[in-house]
Amino acid sequence: MKVSFEELKAQFKRVLLKQGFTEERAALCAQVFAENSRDGVYSHGLNRFPVFVQMVQEGLIDADAEPEKVGQNGVLERWDGHLAPGMYTATKAMQRAIELAKEKGMGGVAVKNTNHWMRAGSYGWQAADAGCVGICATNTIANMPPWGGSEPRLGNNPLVIAIPRKEGHIVLDMAMSQFSYGKLQEYELQGKELPVEGGYDEEGHLSKDPAKIRKTERPLPIGFWKGSGLSLVIDALVASLSGGRSVAQITAAGNEAGVSQLFLCINASNLDETISRGIIEYTKSSQALGGQGEIRYPGESSLATRHRNEKEGIPVNEEIWKQVLDL
Repeated sequence: MKVSFEELKAQFKRVLLKQGFTEERAALCAQVFAENSRDGVYSHGLNRFPVFVQMVQEGLIDADAEPEKVGQNGVLERWDGHLAPGMYTATKAMQRAIELAKEKGMGGVAVKNTNHWMRAGSYGWQAADAGCVGICATNTIANMPPWGGSEPRLGNNPLVIAIPRKEGHIVLDMAMSQFSYGKLQEYELQGKELPVEGGYDEEGHLSKDPAKIRKTERPLPIGFWKGSGLSLVIDALVASLSGGRSVAQITAAGNEAGVSQLFLCINASNLDETISRGIIEYTKSSQALGGQGEIRYPGESSLATRHRNEKEGIPVNEEIWKQVLDL
C-alpha cells in the first residue's frame, strides 16, 4: 500500500493538533515524520509515529515546552530542551548552529533534557541544504552491550556528518550497531532475515534474526570494539558539553526521554566541490563485488528513494497506517 507525501503529512498533523500541538509545531513535526518515510527511513517516520503520540499522552514529551538557551562558551551555546518534542528542538538547534556558522564561520548548540529526534540524518540534510557542513550526535537509553560484555550499557548513539554538494549532499547517518533498532524492526515487519549477522540470540550465538536480536538487546557494534568505543565517546561528548544526562542516567529513569544532543555547523560557502566529486568518482571506480550491485556514497540511496517515493507514493505498513488513521 502507498500513500502520497501530502496525505501522510496531513494525517500526522491532524493527530498532533488533537494532542494539543500548536498549528506551527504540529506542521513542523508532521513534516519531519513525513520526510523520514519519504526518504525510506520508515522506522522513524510512520512506524514510529504511534509511539511518539503515546509518549506525548504519557507526559514524557511536553507538547507545549519551548527549548531555552541557558549558557554560552564562545561559538557553542547550551540549551535546555525542557522535554519538548525532539524533532522540534533539534530543528531549532540546528537552525541556530547554522546561523552561528554563517556569522562566525563555525557554531554549535549542545542540548540537554531533550527527546528522541527521530531520523538523525534529518538535521544533517538541514545543515547541508543551508550550505553548511553539519555534524550532530545524540545519546540514547542503554540498548547495546559494550564489546566483551553481555548486558546493555551503551546507547546506540547515532552520529551524522553531512557535506553539502549541488549534485547531491553527502550525508552519513549511522547508528553504533551494525543494524539500528529501526532497521531491525523493518526487517522483522517484512518477515525477512538480515543480510549479515547483526547481533546475538538468547543462546549467545550470532544471528540474522532481527526479532531475536531485538529481544536480547544485544546488537553487534559496528567494527566490534571500535563501535563500542565510539558509542562511549559520543555519550561523554554530548552529555558533558550540554550538562545533560548520560546513557546511565537516562536508563536509570526507565524511559528514553531527557537525552543529550550536539549540533555543530561549519560554513561551507567556499567549499571546493570538485574535491568531493573526485573522491566519489574514484570510490565508484571500484568494480562491484561479484559484478553486481552499485557502489553508492552516503546519502545517495536516500536521495534516490526520495525521488522514487515522490513519484510513486510512499510505501506504508497497512496495520500501522490504520493505527494512525484511528488516532
